[in-house]
Amino acid sequence: MAKQDLHAYSICEDAQAMLAKAQKDGVETVWDRLKAQQPQCGFCELGLSCRNCVMGPCRIDPFGDGPQRGICGADADVIVARNFGRMVAAGAAAHSDHGRDLVETLLAIGEGATTDYAIRDEAKLRRIAEEVGLDVAGKDVKEVALALAEQFYGDFGSRRGSVSFIDRVPAKRRELWKALDITPRGIDRDVVEMMHRTHMGVDNDAVNICLHAARLSLADGWAGSMIATELSDVIFGTPTPRPSKVNLGVLKEDHVNILVHGHSPIVSEMILAAVRDPALVARAKAAGAAGINLAGLCCTGNELLMRQGIPMAGNHLMTELALVTGAVEVIVVDYQCIMPSLVTVAGCYHSCIVTTSPKAKFTGATHIAFDMQNARQQAAAVVELAIERYKERDPARVDIPVAPVDIVSGFSNEAVLAALGGTAAPLIDAIKAGKIRGAVGIVGCNNPKVKHDYQNVHLIRECIKRDLLVLVTGCVTVSAGKQGLLVPGAADMAGPGLSEVCKALGIPPVLHVGSCVDNSRILQLCGMLATALGVDIADLPVAAAAPEWYSEKAATIGLYAVASGIFTVLGVEPPILGSKTVTDLALSGLEGVVGASFAVEGDPVKAADLIDTRIRTKRQALGLTP
Repeated sequence: MAKQDLHAYSICEDAQAMLAKAQKDGVETVWDRLKAQQPQCGFCELGLSCRNCVMGPCRIDPFGDGPQRGICGADADVIVARNFGRMVAAGAAAHSDHGRDLVETLLAIGEGATTDYAIRDEAKLRRIAEEVGLDVAGKDVKEVALALAEQFYGDFGSRRGSVSFIDRVPAKRRELWKALDITPRGIDRDVVEMMHRTHMGVDNDAVNICLHAARLSLADGWAGSMIATELSDVIFGTPTPRPSKVNLGVLKEDHVNILVHGHSPIVSEMILAAVRDPALVARAKAAGAAGINLAGLCCTGNELLMRQGIPMAGNHLMTELALVTGAVEVIVVDYQCIMPSLVTVAGCYHSCIVTTSPKAKFTGATHIAFDMQNARQQAAAVVELAIERYKERDPARVDIPVAPVDIVSGFSNEAVLAALGGTAAPLIDAIKAGKIRGAVGIVGCNNPKVKHDYQNVHLIRECIKRDLLVLVTGCVTVSAGKQGLLVPGAADMAGPGLSEVCKALGIPPVLHVGSCVDNSRILQLCGMLATALGVDIADLPVAAAAPEWYSEKAATIGLYAVASGIFTVLGVEPPILGSKTVTDLALSGLEGVVGASFAVEGDPVKAADLIDTRIRTKRQALGLTP
């Protein structure tokens, strides 16, 4: 890319500086590869290509001059619905398999099969066990852990009519799902059924496929992801507000730098324990370093940020650029959103990529397998490798381009309620009074098709100016944090009502609530508010947005938000526009079915206008001032 184009790729100073360095160092980045892929396949962008069987691949001509049916006879509506259904299935499988890993960890604790992991929030363990109907009276912590693990394993199966957390859903919403036959039943069951339905010769009704996609997404939001969130709190601690820092400036030139990347806290919490080991710190100092520095990338970083205050180096499109600093010894990864290119970029420096999961190996990376019995030992091995790599660092190639920015993180639902005095009543009162006109969950990824962090940041700014409280997860956290939006002082950027509330509580107008599985916290909070008011989630003055999304998981998140009754704005078009039936269903038809729909708008001001209109309408319907 030309040097004059760098500002067109990202709004972030650290990204721009490292893009320039990548050019100088001859390192290929995601933006280079996007350019090399042009023009991208128009059939695929519209969802009109199909390779589900080897009679194909097939495509439908969107202009009507070429084939209008695949070889099996499927038309555009069926092909698009099949493709979207499989996209949602993959996203649900990814988040829910993350949840399964936490269930397996809880089971190992309950069985006494691990000494590396333990229960840090016993009160929450017992509270959740009682919530899902388990008798915990007189049982010790391991017995409760074992019983809850067995209960949640059942959520992945096929024998139940609904999932364990179904009572968190407001009664009106449960009745609607029952009438539509989209009540989530079992995580694996609904994923498998989607793969079955989209096999050639099974479900050939586009609307029917889309309704099952909704059920499948709900199994992720209200089960797989929710289990992952709640058990992460139980095992590693429920987040509370704490200060930290963000951007590439969190790297330290005189330290051994280790980055954790991916989505699961199971590995990263052990790495954190290892970098704090006095013996390993002494080894790092003997190698010439001042100490060992740990920072996060993407959602694994969010997990450590929320619970431990560990700083964040960057989000999805910053992962390659972190290596370009020349200051990173090791990036240790678990799974999801990890670019295979990291191995190549690391090879341009002294850095090493370490994989830890048998389901996420990378050709050319160093594999150090973690399990329930060896996690602490293997974490020490990772740190030892990083110390050895530090000895190979070339100081002349190190460039840490910026100073870090302060942020405040850790707003679990428990922390939010504690700040409000233990109940949601003050929040409801502020909403009724119009000081907080509504709430918006702004979530998701980065996409190189979109100027890095531009849509995320500008949509947040527009929303808080309109007295809309913003909740962020995942990569949007870094976007907001870099621009000074995750500190109490950001209340000065908010509208007068929101600013007043935030200053009274000492909180930012943008609350970081976790990683991408932690969007389930937003679902739960919406459910709590709706139940307290005696209404459906669709009646609340709330909305969601994924301005820079790219992944299958984000498609699933968007659909479970809509299927739960939350209007959702996407900044990037989903691959469904080749079907009028599916597109009309997404953009308007679902409103009359589940009480919410999607909108697609890449301009953050116009997206904020759509959200504002929605919230104004919902407030008026509740008899509140708009």
